[in-house]
Amino acid sequence: MTSTDNYRAARDQLLRLREGHAQASAEFVWPDVGPNFNWAVDWFDVVARGNDNIALWIVEEDGSEQKISFAEMSRVSDQVATWMTQLGIRHGDHVMLMLGNQVELWHAMLAIMKIGAVIMPTSTVLGAADLEDRIVRGGVDHVLANAVDAGKFDSIPGTYSRICVQGKADGWLDFSDAYQVAPEAIVAVVGSHDPSLVYFTSGTTSKPKMVMHTQTSYPVGHLSTMFWLGLRPGDVHLAISSPGWGKHAWSSFFSPWIAEATVFVFNYARFDATALLAQLERAGVTTFCAPPTVWRMLIQSDLTARPTAMRELLSAGEPLNPEVIKQVERHWGLTIRDGFGQTETTATIGNAPGSRLKAGSMGMPLPGVTVQLIDPITGQLADEGEICLDLSLNPANVMAGYHGDPVGTAEATRDGLYHTGDVASRDADGYITFIGRTDDVFKSSDFKVSPFEVESVLLEHPAVAEAAVVPAPDETRLNIPKAYIFLAPGWEPTSETALAVLSHARSNLPPYMRVRRVEFAELPKTSSGKIRRVELRAREDEAATAGAVLPDEWRDDHFPELKR
Repeated sequence: MTSTDNYRAARDQLLRLREGHAQASAEFVWPDVGPNFNWAVDWFDVVARGNDNIALWIVEEDGSEQKISFAEMSRVSDQVATWMTQLGIRHGDHVMLMLGNQVELWHAMLAIMKIGAVIMPTSTVLGAADLEDRIVRGGVDHVLANAVDAGKFDSIPGTYSRICVQGKADGWLDFSDAYQVAPEAIVAVVGSHDPSLVYFTSGTTSKPKMVMHTQTSYPVGHLSTMFWLGLRPGDVHLAISSPGWGKHAWSSFFSPWIAEATVFVFNYARFDATALLAQLERAGVTTFCAPPTVWRMLIQSDLTARPTAMRELLSAGEPLNPEVIKQVERHWGLTIRDGFGQTETTATIGNAPGSRLKAGSMGMPLPGVTVQLIDPITGQLADEGEICLDLSLNPANVMAGYHGDPVGTAEATRDGLYHTGDVASRDADGYITFIGRTDDVFKSSDFKVSPFEVESVLLEHPAVAEAAVVPAPDETRLNIPKAYIFLAPGWEPTSETALAVLSHARSNLPPYMRVRRVEFAELPKTSSGKIRRVELRAREDEAATAGAVLPDEWRDDHFPELKR
């Protein structure tokens, strides 16, 4: 059997067992794709041959749209790969893609993979300083960027070639020229473990790392993600994600096309729940994955009408609070299935289709994944500890390492395990529940506090649209939980609102987890939308060191009602 045959057999096995999580986990093994595997050629081109089904469907805010078949996507990416080769882009070159959700992105990603070069997706919201850091640390050889962003590179030195998309810029090559060349068969020999993608982490606690994936770790590893998403051939899949981040590759590139489903994209400048819901209905979206921020905004809107074709609802990026799941289920009769993974991995833990769900749980290890919970103090297996993956089993879905950072790679893969830096608990049935990042969990009165648990309770109050809980240093209790809250529409940052939220916390949390301070504010986030609690912790530490009381916070001792 060929590498393609083995890959297809593994894919088909997961499709067949898509509602049998336990059986799939017991029977599935990562496919042997041999020493030379190129997903764009050995999988995508094979399933695209003569296939007029829609591979990519992009809808703009003004209603204009593009539909590209699998066969056309294959042919045009061959054109782009031919053109890139003529320009001198070679196997192993690092190619930065600073593009939005536009058809050229998918053309370029497939083309770069076919050549055997390395894709380095980059967010379009980054400024010159961040771009220079990525170009230098990433060893970038070529840059593809839209004309509107070309000026950001004027001050960034280097010998990298510059290719302009959707427009022209002085000194830049014109990407549209690629569509004029005659496509040639790509004959690059690509090793299965050659570098293929470098994604930057979101940088919630430190400088973004450069995660290196191979020709197999994402292309083969995302079989687990396809299983978790519940994708089937012919599905229309929408994932709310931006191209600069790993989740985009998860759900808007690899997983749908592994399943031979349609990638659906709705481009909007500003989130509009009504417009999004209308597109879900019009396009017949069957599977929908969105980050918690989007789900929290959706439940503030009218969810009366469930999109007709919808079958699977999913959330990823950060754990989703149970209250949000409950509200969507009440309106649509569908349960949002949570899952866990990182830029460094594909989906590793999840609630699979048809599985019994437990409130608050991320589910169980996905097929091909062995999860160990390691006590960070003893280094031993535990019912609660850091989520780790056993590298001795050669999981296909773990990064090759951090590019240019051997020390960071060694730290993340010490003791034969990949260390996620996330803490969870496992119950008697094997269900795993997220507790928090190792950096976010803190102690109060000698009890361990999970910010996620506290935030989940706060979100049950109608005033709270988003919440971030951090430790505020306290002489008596070591730390006390403080909540930064982004208010829901219709609520004002008043003493009445503060009292309502603090009272809610007092009634629904044990004393050591009880929120004792609250501040209403915009929450600091990374450009990928994740909350940067590290900034809020630093703010609290600075105030405590200076002996200062933050002027906009409300404390429980401000309210006589809470002293009783």
